[in-house]
Amino acid sequence: MDTMTGVRVNVPDRVTIHPSAIVAHGAELGPGVQIGPFCTVGPDVVIEAGARLVSHVVVEGHTRIGEKAELYPFCTVGLPPQDLKYKGEPTRCEIGARTQIREHCTIHRGTATGTGTTRVGTDCMLMAVVHVAHDCQVGDHVIIANNAVMGGHVSIADHAVIGGSAAIHQFVRIGRAAMIGGVSGVEGDVIPFGSVIGNRARLAGLNVIGLKRRGFNKQQINRLHSFFRDLFRHEGVFANRLAAARLKYAGDELAEEVLAFIDGHSHRGLIRAE
Repeated sequence: MDTMTGVRVNVPDRVTIHPSAIVAHGAELGPGVQIGPFCTVGPDVVIEAGARLVSHVVVEGHTRIGEKAELYPFCTVGLPPQDLKYKGEPTRCEIGARTQIREHCTIHRGTATGTGTTRVGTDCMLMAVVHVAHDCQVGDHVIIANNAVMGGHVSIADHAVIGGSAAIHQFVRIGRAAMIGGVSGVEGDVIPFGSVIGNRARLAGLNVIGLKRRGFNKQQINRLHSFFRDLFRHEGVFANRLAAARLKYAGDELAEEVLAFIDGHSHRGLIRAE
């Protein structure tokens, strides 16, 4: 029953809505969706097949929840951004399939002055009290531990791991399979496969465990270590080391991914090794 309008919401078979939940007229619910006690679902929300809102979940705005995603108590998704420039524009929020959003997480929709969409990818795990700000782009298979927070416009690539209580500055880019240590203040871009830690965060080395989990072999990892040492550990001007690395590691898949990341547009600059 839609308690806002007093009429029954048209939903597919096998959808379960607890009597205490509020589902607005206009919301689209796929087969097998479960809406638990005291949840609130807004009129522009789309929830795909098999997704589950456990209890006390708020989903508002032009928001799409992917198949079999799970949202746990007291998380809020798609609410207005914490941005004084936001004037109520119909911006979006998207959560990928099978992603888990744990207790007290907050994920805000995008802004008209940004990309317009906040996006969390597929098969992600956001642990309790994570904050994903407006216009952030989180890739697939990303793990974000408890109490980690990010400012607006942050980009996190696939398979990255964000440690507990890390704070990521707005507009920062984090490369594929990078590792952010717990309680780190991240003010600059983190290269793919890099590992950073500290307040303020420094580039400590490579995320070797992540590389092994992604299936890269010993030869590839050793080659990437050599590239890392040449680029970040040797003496001399960084631009000269960068030019030399382009020649020496031409054709190396992992090195070229890091070089392409360095060449990408950046608001914050690159975190480097001390």
